[in-house]
Amino acid sequence: MAVAIKVHYFASLKENLGRESDSLNIEKAISVAEVWARAVLSEPMPENTLAAVNMEYVGLNHQVQNGDEVAFFPPVTGG
Repeated sequence: MAVAIKVHYFASLKENLGRESDSLNIEKAISVAEVWARAVLSEPMPENTLAAVNMEYVGLNHQVQNGDEVAFFPPVTGG
């Protein structure tokens, strides 16, 4: 059964990629890092990128399940 997930990009990631979201259909659950690799074929994930699944921050090894929403955020800097 295919896993359908929605992928969102925020802030500078959205600007650099030229889009704010993607949809992926995959055959089995995959990690957040694999979601990035499949959705963003031409760009490596920037260092310290933050990820959330269903609005909760997770590690890059977190497994994405059917119907999940994955969001990527650039690292937060402050001053």
